[in-house]
Parts: sequence; structure tokens; C-alpha cells
Amino acid sequence: MDTILANLRLRTKFLLSMGLVIAGLTCVALLIVRQTVQERARQELTTSAHNSLVIFQILQHQRQLIMSRKADLLATSAFLSNSDATEFTDATNNPLDISSTDLMALADPSGKILALHAARSSMTTQRVEALLRPSLAKNRTSDWWFNDGHLYQVQFQQIGPVSKTIHTESATVVVGQELDDRSIRDLGRLLSSEVALRYKGRTLASTFDPLREGQVSSQFQAHTAPDQVYLGSERFFASSVELTPDLTDGASLVVLRSDAETMAFLQRLNRLLLRVGFFAVLAGGFLAFLISKTVTKSLDKLVQGVHALERGDFDYQLEVQGGGEVAEVTRAFDRMRQTLQKNDSERQQLEEQLRQSQKMEALGRLAGGVAHDFNNLLTIIKGHSDLLLDWLNTSEASHKSCQQIHKAADRAAALTRQLLAFSRKQVLQPKVLDLNFLITEMDKLLQRLIREDIEFNFRPGAALATVKADPGQIEQVLLNLTVNACDAMPKGGRLTIETSNLFVDEDYARKRPGLISGSFVLLSATDTGHGMDAKTKARIFEPFFTTKDVGKGTGLGLATVYGIAKQSGGFVWVESAPGKGARFEVYLPQVSEKSELVVTAQKIAPSALPGTPTIMVVEDDAAVRELASKFLDTAGYRVLAAQDGVEALQIAKSCGQSISALLTDVVMPKMRGTELAARLSNLLPEVKVVYMSGYLEHNGESHELLEDGVFLEKPFTRESLLSKVNEAFRSTSLANFKS
Repeated sequence: MDTILANLRLRTKFLLSMGLVIAGLTCVALLIVRQTVQERARQELTTSAHNSLVIFQILQHQRQLIMSRKADLLATSAFLSNSDATEFTDATNNPLDISSTDLMALADPSGKILALHAARSSMTTQRVEALLRPSLAKNRTSDWWFNDGHLYQVQFQQIGPVSKTIHTESATVVVGQELDDRSIRDLGRLLSSEVALRYKGRTLASTFDPLREGQVSSQFQAHTAPDQVYLGSERFFASSVELTPDLTDGASLVVLRSDAETMAFLQRLNRLLLRVGFFAVLAGGFLAFLISKTVTKSLDKLVQGVHALERGDFDYQLEVQGGGEVAEVTRAFDRMRQTLQKNDSERQQLEEQLRQSQKMEALGRLAGGVAHDFNNLLTIIKGHSDLLLDWLNTSEASHKSCQQIHKAADRAAALTRQLLAFSRKQVLQPKVLDLNFLITEMDKLLQRLIREDIEFNFRPGAALATVKADPGQIEQVLLNLTVNACDAMPKGGRLTIETSNLFVDEDYARKRPGLISGSFVLLSATDTGHGMDAKTKARIFEPFFTTKDVGKGTGLGLATVYGIAKQSGGFVWVESAPGKGARFEVYLPQVSEKSELVVTAQKIAPSALPGTPTIMVVEDDAAVRELASKFLDTAGYRVLAAQDGVEALQIAKSCGQSISALLTDVVMPKMRGTELAARLSNLLPEVKVVYMSGYLEHNGESHELLEDGVFLEKPFTRESLLSKVNEAFRSTSLANFKS
């Protein structure tokens, strides 16, 4: 049962409860009405029975007055005739007397009957004398006599001038009238009730038939008459009056009022009340339905809203009307929906950002790996082309071919540098910069890149803070953004470059996923070009992605901007829409250091140091190892070569103090270059170290190499190699180097 109730809908529960309440209240009201009417009917029946007795008593009194007047007439006549029996008898037979009298008698002072006139033969002189003496002894003016099953109401009147009291010295006139069946029936019709005359426990006359009269007699055996009498299935309310109160179980008149008509009325009333109750329940149910529909309408919509949230539909809106509890819950739910919608949007943005970040990271790893291997190949190509150019005369035809090979290698090296910039593995030399000064210095170069139909504006920020970045890479960012903006405005337009200080709070960062709060220098480039859609925006920082025609772009320009900004600890954001241009924003962290002056180093011609130092070359790529060894050998250095760190340590142990410098690749199997340098410095505290690599990993070790060591970037030339070696010999010892 509890499970069934728990699964019912709120409206069903409300309707059932309201229906039960309405039905219960209606039944209670109808029962109260029925009980009240029934009780009122009983009271009316009882009152009617009592009223019937009052009417009987009035009739009895009227009859007594009539008999008293007749007794007075007979007494006057007897007095005038000096109590003559013959005259009295003639008076009783007066044909002009229309009063109904069943008994008339004249008695002397001793109670002896002098004359008698009786309707029944059983009322003899002796019987009248026997009945008269007790009445005279009690000094009564009226009494009730019972004789041979007949009850008489009698009136006494003395003969003489005074008649208020009866004296034994005076003669007495007796006038009586019998209460027979006919009188009882007339009385019943007059009272609209059933009437029974009882004397000494038996019924003398009644308005009932013999069968029912017997039932009445059986129920009136007790001295006290019952209030209710049942004759068959019919109930009567009984009221009685004692006619001879001085006698025990004397004469009494019982009036019985039937409730048959009342019960019939109550049955009709019950049917009427049932119909009224049925229609009341229907009306109440309909009213409850309307109320429940009004009350639960908002709840139904709220439930639909919950189901919509379960389906992930956060756009389902609820209409709130009124100010009740349901409206408050609906408003709270709508606020929750908006919060969930916001959270879902943020989750989708974070997921998209994560996917984009993972995709960019994967592309970066791929680009870094390709650039690393390609740099080794370019090192070999450029190195051997340099050797060939040294050996060949400029007049030879093959000399020009070597020059073309060397130029192609340089262009390939530029591409690898862009790939490394995107993958954030490019070798950077960060300095504290003032972007306003840097952009002003590049103004002439930027003017040459921008077409005449494009208006260029530079808006430097006031009191611009400094940043720490590689100046060459920031110049590359500016060049790439400028070229990209010009390509987006084939019919001309306006390019605006701005700088400003900006503090990013959480609200601002939330609008640009990936940006963290803090103080930044904002470098922005805004154009009025054709703009781009959301699909294009999602891929613009991918390497080799371009919207230009085939052969008109490498697709690495914006990827390089992205990589440089990320490697410099910054962030890139783009705002664009089709036909509304684009705005690229580069955020670089502020630093509190002062700007460094860029001093162009004076080139020193590479040459071997006196004394023919020994240099150990450690490189896992045999071709690169052979080329580096040849460059050093032609420069006059003694060279020891090893393919990994383990072999290099074995050679160092056997050669001892003869090794002056170490030229090692950073990323090698078995042992990294940094670990080799640390171990070798423990064996040879005075040894100098030069690292070489096509890229650096974006971690703390890379920054340590840039700050504490000499680094040679691949692909390298003979001049760059010898220059780095000479720089290492001029630097301090690496005895304190820590891995």
C-alpha cells in the first residue's frame, strides 16, 4: 500500500485526499442533519402525543361541564318535585334532551337509589348503590365507575339550594356517560392518534384491531406505561393519563402516535440527502480538480524542468507567476538551472580547451620530434656544403650549386625554427624588454611589410611595464601578426597595434579560458579584414593550417606566435567574426626589472687556441659526430669522438687530464648530455662544456643550460661551432656545475 501511495502523482494524491475530505465532511454533515431531523421528529411525535392528552383532558372537562349542567337540571327538577321518583323518571325520559347520557340516578341521603335510568342492563340498582357509596364517602363531585367491562364518567349533584359539597343529609343526582369503543374511536379520529382505554391491566376499548390490541395489552403489563411501543414493525410513541389516580392500576387513557409517516418522511429525506451528498461530492471533486490543476500546474512544469535537466536540456525555462511557495521553489529551480547551464557551458569550454590543448601538445611533440631529426639532417647538409664551398673555386659551376644547397638548407632551418617555436622547444635568450621601444625600433621594417592601401597605427601604452622575453622572438610575433593582418585585408583597411598594462582578475580570465589572473602587458593587433568564423578560429594556431591558396602560405605564422607566447609564459587570444575583422591579443607577464640595452656583440674570427687542446665530441648521430669532429680537426684541435655518455666516460678515464673541453649532444640514449657533463666535471674539474641540440625541452633543466652553460643550436656551421668552443674556453670552469 505504501508503495502504491508513494508512486501516485501529487495531483492524484491531492484529488484523493480532497475527495476523501469532501466525502467525509459531506457524510458527517448529512448524518448530523439526518440525526437532527430524526430527533426533532421524535420530539414532535412525543409532543404531539402529550398534546393529544391535553386535548383529551380539555374534552373531558367539557364533557364534565355538560354532565354537571344536566345534573344541575335534574337536581333542580328533583328539588321541585320533592325528590319524587316518578317525576325524576319522567325528567330522564325527556325527548327534548339531546345530550347523550348513559346513566342517570336519584339517591336518597343514605345512598339508596330511588330512581334509575341506565343504557346498559348490567348497571342495576344494587350495582349503582355499591359504586355510589365509596364516591359519597370520599365527598367527590365526580368520579369514574367501572362495571362489567364498561367505564363511566359520573357527576354528582346534591338536591338543594347548596350544591358545592355533598352532604349525606341531602339526596343526590348521579349523571354518567360511558367511554365505549365508539367514543374511543371518535377520540382517536379527533386526536389523529391511536387511543386505548385501560383498566386494571387490561384494555377496555381501543382504536386497534383485536390482534394489535392484544399486542398493546402485552406491552402494558407493567404499572408504568412505556414511552415506545412496537406493533409489528411499526413504532408508536406512547403518552398516558391516569383517570383514577387514587386507585392502584386504575383507569388510564393511552395515546399512541405512530412514526410511520415520520419514518417515510425520513426515508425520503435520506434519499434526498444522498442525492445532495452525491452532487456535493461531485461538485467538491470538480472544485478540487480545478484547485489541484491550478496548484499543480506549476509543479508539473517544475517536474518537466527536472526531466529536461536529466536529459541535459538546460535551455528549458519556467514561467513564474504569483508569490506563493511553489513560485519560490520555481524561482530557486530556475536559478539552479541557470547555474547548471553556466557550469555546463564552462565544462564544455574546459573540455574543448582540454581537447585543443591536448591536440596542440600532440602537434607540438610531433613538430618538435620532426624538427630535432630534421636539424640533424640540416646540420650535415649545411656543414658539408660549407666544406665544399671552401674547397671549390667561385669560378667553378659546382660552386653555385653548393650555394643553392646552402640557401635551401637555411630556408629549411628557418622552417624548423618555426616548428620549434610552436612546440615551445626553441632555444630562447630572454631579456627584460620595453615593448614600446622594441616596436618603435621595428617601425621601419613593419612599414615595408604593410601595403600602401592599409592604414597603420601604433598606440603605445603609458608607463608600460617591462616583460622578460627573447627580443628576436617578440619581433617574430609582431612580423607574423602584421603579415597575417595584411593578408586578411586584400582590399585595404586599417591595422592598429596597441600596448597597455592590464591586471587580469578572475571574471576577466573566465571569459578567456586558459588565461590566469595576474599582471600582464597586453600586445594587441586589430585589423578590419574579412574576419573568420568559429570553425576557423578553433584551428588557426595549428601548424600548417592556412586559409590561403596553395603555395601562398606555410601555415606556421600564427602557430609560431602561439608557441612563442606560451614559451615566454604568456597567452594568446583572438576575437573575430565574419566581416568584422580580427583582434589578436598577446598577454606577457610583467616583471619588475629594468629594460636591458641590446648591445650587438662584435664578431671574433674563430681560431684554435695555442697548445692544441683536446676536445671530446659526444653525439649519437654518426654523421653529425663526424662533421663536428672534422670542423674541429680542420681548426687545429685534437678530437676524441664517442657515440654516447658511457663510452665518453670510458675514454675520459683512459685519457686523463688531456681532455680540455666537452662538446656533447643534450638528448642521447643511455645518458643525457647534462649527466655526462656533471660526471666528467667530477673527473676533470677544469674541463669546459659546450652543449648542442636541435631543441630544448620546456623544463627547468633547459633554463639552467641557458643560464650556466654554452649552447650551440643545430643546425650549426663551422664558424658557429668554433665560436662557441672559443667562448667556452673563455668562460669560468665548470667545476661547480651540478646536475
